[in-house]
Amino acid sequence: MSQPRKKQNVRAGRVAGKIILVSGGASGMGAAHVTRLSEEGGTVYLADRDVERGKQLAAELAARQLDVRFVELDVTDETSWRAVASLITNEKGRLDVLIHNAGVLSLSSPEEATDEEWERTIAINQTGIFRGTRALMPLVRLGRSPSIINISSIFGLIGAAGYFAYMASKGAVTLMTKSMAATYGPEGIRCNSVHPGYISTPMLEQEMRGLPAGSAEAIHGQIPLRRFADPSEVSAAVLFLASDEASYVSGAEIVVDGGLLCCR
Repeated sequence: MSQPRKKQNVRAGRVAGKIILVSGGASGMGAAHVTRLSEEGGTVYLADRDVERGKQLAAELAARQLDVRFVELDVTDETSWRAVASLITNEKGRLDVLIHNAGVLSLSSPEEATDEEWERTIAINQTGIFRGTRALMPLVRLGRSPSIINISSIFGLIGAAGYFAYMASKGAVTLMTKSMAATYGPEGIRCNSVHPGYISTPMLEQEMRGLPAGSAEAIHGQIPLRRFADPSEVSAAVLFLASDEASYVSGAEIVVDGGLLCCR
């Protein structure tokens, strides 16, 4: 049975000394997570299959004296996950924070979606978390105050027209996280999901292009804060869950949506 953790003072570097991996860290929310966590003292492995963009971001952050290193990762490929696990084992010997952020969007209904679209969405958004957790859990067990953070979506909590494969995958992430929290909690490993709403990223731009004209303004009208979020606002929630400040938070759904769901 895990024991209560001792209270710790909040430091300027809220994840100082922690070894962190962020999948899909080269752009969008992932890049914001990598940036914020490294600014707060973490050693961050930026994992992505976009080698050019990933190396560029890692170099930019390293130039600021932040401890970020790029590792190539295809979250759908078990061999790729094993290679990353081997690298971190050899370099650090543990992993304190595992952030499953990689994801893709699908707007199609069941009748519109192709087999390829369905399988790709499930493979990246859902199966990638399964394979990554399986490959890296031995390292997480060796971590200090270990935390696993799975990025889901508001569409992992509610329904909407279309988005069929996307909702299937993100809904699965929500319950996978709860299963992980129940499974690994006795070992002192915290597992939580984060549920962003409409965040200003390239993925949102893709989504808006697939919706009728005027959709952005209509969505703003449904959000109590009347705007889309900056990725850094999601990173603030991720930082909290990665830090020891969240030492008794596990199995939670952290919604970052400007109040959208409270109106549903």
